[in-house]
Order: sequence, then C-alpha cells, then structure tokens
Amino acid sequence: MTEPADRRELRRRQYLSLGLGELVAAGVFGGVATWYGADLGADGRLAVLGAVGPLVLVLVAAGVYWLLARRWVGVTPMPRALALTYVGLGVLAALLLAGGLVVTLVAAPSTGWLVLLLLVWAFGVVELVNYSLRRLAFPVARWWSGVAQGRTPQLARDVRAGLGERP
Repeated sequence: MTEPADRRELRRRQYLSLGLGELVAAGVFGGVATWYGADLGADGRLAVLGAVGPLVLVLVAAGVYWLLARRWVGVTPMPRALALTYVGLGVLAALLLAGGLVVTLVAAPSTGWLVLLLLVWAFGVVELVNYSLRRLAFPVARWWSGVAQGRTPQLARDVRAGLGERP
C-alpha cells in the first residue's frame, strides 16, 4: 500500500487544501445562517437550523476527514475506530437531513425563505452523496462523464478499507 514519497506528499497537500476548504465552507454557511437567521423568530431560526445544520455537519466531517487522512494516505488504511465513526456520522447526517427537511417545510417563515432553505438543504444532500455514495465533484467540462463513471468517493473507499472490506 505504500506509495512513493513524492506521490504521497502531493496527496497530503491536496488533502490539506480540501480539508481547510470544507471547514471554511462550513464556517461560511454557519456564519451566514446565524447572521441572517437571527431576526427570523423561533420558527424561522428552527427552519434555518433544519436546512443548514446537516450541511454544516457533513462539511465539518469531510474537512476533518481530509485533514486526518493526511496521516495515513499512501501508507496504511484508515484506522478502524475512525472508519466506524464515519459510518455513524453518515447515518447521523442522513437522519438529520430527513428531519431537517420536515422542520424546514413546516417552519420556514415565508415562501422565499423556504425556496432558499430547500436549496441549501439539497446542497447538503448532494454533499452527503458526494462523500458517501458516488463521487459528484468533477470539473465542469467533464462533469457528466465523471459522474457517469460511477466512482466511489475517497472517504467511502477509506472507510471500507478501514473496516477490512474491499474498497
């Protein structure tokens, strides 16, 4: 499993960039939601939390994954305890997305807010799929062909390897 040092170092730099990017995105979504949701009243804030909360969980989990993966990339599989943690986080995120949809639909303060929050919620679903089931992140020019290839996301491959399954 050991990769050449130059290849491993390249991947470690990419993972650092990806990890920090996901954490910044989580901070931006959380900050914007807090800022704009502050004046919405209890129901409105609950609707914002229902849409943004699961997305922030997925983004933070992904960011932490990329940063932690720098330790084992090209050397060893993901540690088993961490793989189990990410299985649990995936289940939790899916449950929060389902519950968040209901809360958002019921508590959105207006039609405009509902549309905006449903878009944010849908982005959370896309991010969860992108990290757990099927890679969706490709350059625009080759997005269709990339998605059509049905690639397994790196996080999902690492979790399977950490659990001793075939990646």
